[in-house]
Amino acid sequence: MAIAVIRFPGTNNEKDVMRVLASIPGGDPYLVPNYDGPGPLARADGVFIPGGFSYGDYLRAGAVASVEAIIDGVVEIAKAGKPVIGICNGFQILAEAGLLPGVLLPNKSARFVCKWINLRTCETKSIYTEGLDSAILRIPIAHAEGNYYCSEEDLHMLKGEGRVSFRYCNSEGEPTQEVNPNGSLDNIAGIVNERGNVLGMMPHPERASRAILGSTDGLAILENFVRATKAP
Repeated sequence: MAIAVIRFPGTNNEKDVMRVLASIPGGDPYLVPNYDGPGPLARADGVFIPGGFSYGDYLRAGAVASVEAIIDGVVEIAKAGKPVIGICNGFQILAEAGLLPGVLLPNKSARFVCKWINLRTCETKSIYTEGLDSAILRIPIAHAEGNYYCSEEDLHMLKGEGRVSFRYCNSEGEPTQEVNPNGSLDNIAGIVNERGNVLGMMPHPERASRAILGSTDGLAILENFVRATKAP
């Protein structure tokens, strides 16, 4: 299925993402530079917004990219119920565009954090976590603004509607503050929209997709994404 991989000035993960998606049966990624606008998204069965530093993260991470014309096309794809996934900077862009609630703030340490972390799949059911019930995944992060924050009302809504997909955890699966890498509220590492077809997450599953990279734990998430693009 045709999967649009969007590239903004400063995106740096698009080649990794396209390589992994192309290796998954049914995955047919094609690159869409931001300046092409929403037109090329018309044939997409799904959209992937990779990580990086769009526009150098000026103003706020993802803020400039979120108001570009191509995002109008992403909004239409999401409204149509097709899967949309934003990784790291992609999560920041989706939040800034209002497709996901909350905001990604600077890390509590005020430092860029790049390391392997443990991630627990929450009990919530979504197209992205199918077959991963309460799984503990080893996936890397690399960000300076991954500190997820939202209002108390939004947090209650996310938890009540089962929209928290992933939390940072220890090796036993416990979401303790000691292993929270960025100060994220409630150890949140990934959430979905109300319909469940839009996922934003800070960890990089594409960097945990081959044994030679140190883990294949991220592959299942991406396989679920590709599978969802085939849904009628």
